[in-house]
Amino acid sequence: MKSKVLNNVRKAIRTSRVIAASKAIRKAGKRSVLFGAKAKRVSHAIVAALEANGCWCEDWSRVKAAAGFDPARVLHVGFIGDVVLGRFASDSVQPVEGLAAPSGLYDSIVADSEIGNDAFVGQVKMLSNYVVKSKATLFNCGTVTVTGETDFASGTELPIAIETGGRDTRIFGEMSCVDAEWVGRSRDDQEFLAAYNRLVDEYVRAVRSGKGTIESGARIVHTPKVLNAYVGEGAVIDGATLVQNATIISSADEKTEVLDGAYVRNSILQWGSEVASMAIVDASLLTEHSHVERHGKVTQSILGPNTGVAEGEVTASLCGPFVGFHHQALLIATFWPEGKGNVGYGANVGSNHTSKAPDQELWAGEGTFFGLGVNIKFPSDFTKAPYSIIASGVATLPQKVTFPFSLINSPSESYPHVSPAYNEIMPAWVLSDNIYTIRRNEGKYKARNKARRSKFVFDVFRPDIVELMLDGRRRLSEVAQRKELYTDRDINGLGKNYMLERTRADAIETYTFYIRYYALLGLMKRVESAPGKDLDGLLVTKTRDRRWEHERQILLSEFGTDAKGAELLTRLSEALQKIATDTQVSKEKDDLRGARIIDDYPHAHKPAAEDKFVKQTWEDTKVLQDKIKLLVAKLGGK
Repeated sequence: MKSKVLNNVRKAIRTSRVIAASKAIRKAGKRSVLFGAKAKRVSHAIVAALEANGCWCEDWSRVKAAAGFDPARVLHVGFIGDVVLGRFASDSVQPVEGLAAPSGLYDSIVADSEIGNDAFVGQVKMLSNYVVKSKATLFNCGTVTVTGETDFASGTELPIAIETGGRDTRIFGEMSCVDAEWVGRSRDDQEFLAAYNRLVDEYVRAVRSGKGTIESGARIVHTPKVLNAYVGEGAVIDGATLVQNATIISSADEKTEVLDGAYVRNSILQWGSEVASMAIVDASLLTEHSHVERHGKVTQSILGPNTGVAEGEVTASLCGPFVGFHHQALLIATFWPEGKGNVGYGANVGSNHTSKAPDQELWAGEGTFFGLGVNIKFPSDFTKAPYSIIASGVATLPQKVTFPFSLINSPSESYPHVSPAYNEIMPAWVLSDNIYTIRRNEGKYKARNKARRSKFVFDVFRPDIVELMLDGRRRLSEVAQRKELYTDRDINGLGKNYMLERTRADAIETYTFYIRYYALLGLMKRVESAPGKDLDGLLVTKTRDRRWEHERQILLSEFGTDAKGAELLTRLSEALQKIATDTQVSKEKDDLRGARIIDDYPHAHKPAAEDKFVKQTWEDTKVLQDKIKLLVAKLGGK
């Protein structure tokens, strides 16, 4: 994987449009970037026409124009230094939404810049050191300038996961969340880190420029200051407070937007990302289709694809894909590359300061749900407890938890010899009592995914997570002496929590059910992909398919070598029925509780049986069960 990260930087150096724009500027030298030798010094007649239109220039000999240039489209404009003007023929520019206007230059000052064909520059107090490409729009802005050499935030070093440094990660324009993960977690591989930094240095040298580029179709309006920024194709900066030292990568069909009082500084925004409604993004990387809005604040952090931060604060964190963060909450010094989780209102995931220094970190697991008002003490590691829930109002001690699908809740009662600071942990509870959430999330993330460059595995039940379940079940089963309750002194991986005996037994049963479900589902897929093959022979025949080998070994371990394929498929049908039932029951709990508390609850809420996702679950279950019936029938029930 580390070699792939290095190759990703090399590829970015070869293919980056940001680098290509800077290279074009360097290569042009004193010639026009947009028109080359075809840009000619404006004639005396054109100068006279421009001056008649209220334009002025300290040295008209340094102003050039492309063929077909019409001075009638340039009114009340001041020119300073070397300026190149394109051809302005379009009448359909929209400097204000819904209002068509002719392309051209109006009521502005342009210094050492080039304006492409059919661009619109109006009421810009100072446009300096920019190449503005065709059909770009700049309207009602203060200064849009590049001052000196700039690298547009590439190479910026972020103190990921440790606010005082230690996992420092340098960013570049096309960096992925996976790239950032491996750079952040590879502190023991100095050779890899040195190679990575050398490549980033090469990227920075290639992107550095004394001029900026505003690509075709980009739109910068109602913004007082854009300084040292690369603005990609189709990007929109509308009503921003500040955009400074930034790379905004965009495309015509994946527009990146900075809107409505947003502040972006020392940052990189990738395709389809958005910063809006007075949000702040400072010294950060927003990967494709992530967003920050409603006063959200992201500093010294990286957001994964499809992740959203609203109202809350993220600092010094790597926050992976599909994280929901839509309320006032705090996330500091967190390493969370797998994402797919949630940060609830009032969550304080930020006690990285031990009164000595803010040098502690938290590693969150895939799908972690930080409930309302939780207080998570650092350091903690939940990476081997994916899809766990920390219940509302819980304060956790520094700890490492290694049981997936756990619920960590406030103690149900106090016990002698157990610290009152300990919480109660229920391994596998999310599977046994809240499977609705797991199944819904799988579909939700698939439906909400907009990323085109990042690849995701949406299946929750997959080999790496099943291995954690197997390991968790083993540790729960190896208890030498049964007790009323257990702590981490009895069972490794419980963290600073206690677990009851009845919970242990339930967790073993639940883990076993879903481990078998995973393997049985793999058997069905294998049978479908190998029609006509002897089903029982499939179970004892080794293959080179790593996924199937994992599933096959579990089947043999769980059911023995004498198990019959048709019988196992029938077990799968029964498991599917149970999961669909449990999905509906977990949702029905809300109905029952709500009806007990609010008189007209049933009249205002759809019952679980009519829930869209519950209905879809039953439909999908029936399809799979019908498929299993056909497979078993073809096998003659053997």
